[in-house]
Amino acid sequence: MKIIDRYTLRFLFGPFIFGTLLVVFLFLMQFLMQKLDDLVGKGLDNVLILQLIGLNLPWMIVLAIPMGTLFGSLMAFGNMSSHHEVTVVKASGSGLIRMMRPIIAFGIILMFGLYWFNNVVLPESNHQAKTLLNDIKRKKPTFLMESGKFSSDLDGFTILSRKVDSTSGALNNVTIYDKTNVRSSNIISADSGYIKFSSDYSKLIIELFDGEIHQMEFNNAREYKLINFKQHTIYQDVTGFSLERSEEDVFQRGNREMGIADMEVVQKELFLAAGERRKAINKYVNNHLDYLFNKKVDTIPENSIINAGDQISGNLDVNTLLQRRVIETKSNELSEKNAKKIRTFNILDNKLNHLINITKNEIEREKSNILKAGEFEVEIQKKYSIPVACLLFVFVGCPLGVLTKGGNFGMSAAISLGFYILYWIFLLGGEKLADRGLIMPEISMWLGNIVIGIIGIFLTLRVSNESLNFLNLFKAFRSKK
Repeated sequence: MKIIDRYTLRFLFGPFIFGTLLVVFLFLMQFLMQKLDDLVGKGLDNVLILQLIGLNLPWMIVLAIPMGTLFGSLMAFGNMSSHHEVTVVKASGSGLIRMMRPIIAFGIILMFGLYWFNNVVLPESNHQAKTLLNDIKRKKPTFLMESGKFSSDLDGFTILSRKVDSTSGALNNVTIYDKTNVRSSNIISADSGYIKFSSDYSKLIIELFDGEIHQMEFNNAREYKLINFKQHTIYQDVTGFSLERSEEDVFQRGNREMGIADMEVVQKELFLAAGERRKAINKYVNNHLDYLFNKKVDTIPENSIINAGDQISGNLDVNTLLQRRVIETKSNELSEKNAKKIRTFNILDNKLNHLINITKNEIEREKSNILKAGEFEVEIQKKYSIPVACLLFVFVGCPLGVLTKGGNFGMSAAISLGFYILYWIFLLGGEKLADRGLIMPEISMWLGNIVIGIIGIFLTLRVSNESLNFLNLFKAFRSKK
């Protein structure tokens, strides 16, 4: 490594680390504010809270590293430009690309490292964090009592203590309404006592001194007992106050908790399921068409229709009676054929309605499978596109540092933030549209990279060759045409 390479990297590392840690800190504050309600008041150990934070740090790091790359490269070249070191290097015969070479190499290393981190470390940490957070949500808040206030946090108990020592758990002038017995009601009063949980939080221990128990049967009001005591201990099984850790395999993994290979397997299964739905739709339609066009249905010719209501005039001789009997017979046959035809049409109508309903259901299932497969494709493309952004931001930050001479923190931070917001608007907006099936994942997840890449190439070429004028090139190109 040459001196100029070491010199350039020396300006890069400090701002890169600072920019990355700053973004991680902002994400961490946002995370704690969102999860504050799930953490406060549950008596969680500090180690457990630190573990939860540590499991959520990987996704913050993944989002912060591209910002750190942009900020570091911009600060490095901004500092060198403000001290005219870029001018000196250009005067010695080297160009901007030569000065950028160590930072480009650094960006390539970050790209491959972040891809591995995205594919191996991040899915596992996301799954463990989801499992731990669900366990914390199930945990009931730590049992707290306030002086002069009823507490019903414990199932079956309502407790009132006129004075509470929150440090030792000591109670004074206590009244307890015990409704754990389905046959009787107990009202317990005592001069003093204390309340605590067992070491595994599986039992509640209430120790009372100098009091009495008023017991009354629900079915027989005359069965009333008054029991005086010097010391009375209540043991009650409780659940939910201790943190019960779940096995990691209990919760099904989502797309953000899988590596690329696992997501591709699930994606293939979804596409196969969608294909089966399409085959089922074709089968239902073909069966119905076969029934409709190939099944024999009795039809009635128009010339066989006889008006049975015609009046027969003249004397009723034998021929007339025979003729009338023939008419009646044909009329009965016509009625039977009409009824059979109506029944046939009813059957066809029912089959058609059934076909419509089952086809709609299969189409919805097919769409659902395709959308879910698209969501996995979005996550796969994201695991590729974010690491590539680290390299692309190098081509934006270095020439911008030269142009703005942004060696000061404020200008570098403002420029970096602007490009960072632009990139994440494309990334997050594209993710939403792709999840809804409005844009192909391959386009939506790379659109931000394409825009940043075009800007980076333009800036790099413009700063590398100051005499290059894109407007004149465009005019020359048009004149040749």
